[in-house]
Amino acid sequence: MQTLDVISVNIWQILISLINLVLLFLILKKFLFKPVKKMLQKRKDEIDAQYQAAADAEQTSEEHRKEWEATLATADAKADIILQNATENAKRHGDRLVMEAQEKAESIIRVAQNEAELERRKATEGIKREIVEVSGALTEKMLEREINVQDHHALIESFIEKIGEENDGNN
Repeated sequence: MQTLDVISVNIWQILISLINLVLLFLILKKFLFKPVKKMLQKRKDEIDAQYQAAADAEQTSEEHRKEWEATLATADAKADIILQNATENAKRHGDRLVMEAQEKAESIIRVAQNEAELERRKATEGIKREIVEVSGALTEKMLEREINVQDHHALIESFIEKIGEENDGNN
């Protein structure tokens, strides 16, 4: 029989290899794994901090956007109120101007009516004076012809009635 020395199992060698492997693992864990883990944790913390800062900035910008929207809504409401007040003031001013113009027009009409009434009275008085003058002239002519008093009165009355009818027709 032949023995195989090449394939021999050496327990001490396996044990030493295992111890070397464990020692290598412990050394690597101590010097590489922990620092790498710390570096990865630090990097993770930095990234988390950046995400948190971005979330805070987004929340702040959203709050600012809502504030601006509220401010704009308030400004729009104020502008509407100002516009409404200005419109009402303009309407009141326009109404006041129209009323003043109507009052002036009515005043002018009253003055014109008063002047027309005064002119009518003057014209009436003038006509009466003319009647008196014509009556006087008529009387003189009649006296020249020697008309009696009754004819004279009848002529004057008919003349006055005729002039009164003409005045009534003109009014």
